[in-house]
Amino acid sequence: MDIQLKYYCMTGCLAAILVFSAFGVTGCTPTVQVAASDKPIEVNLNVKIEHEIRIKVDKEIDDLFSDDEVF
Repeated sequence: MDIQLKYYCMTGCLAAILVFSAFGVTGCTPTVQVAASDKPIEVNLNVKIEHEIRIKVDKEIDDLFSDDEVF
């Protein structure tokens, strides 16, 4: 066989091996698919809010508020 023919045969074989190994590697790659749900998201909450306000008033201010002549 001619040396140049052997060179072309070897490079062709190497190229074929590389191409087939690339297909083999990509064939084993796991895939992850993310898809939105077609059903709406439903959230049920029971919320109870209570508040308490405490105001401490000094005795003088309390007397002032209780005086009807001021207001």
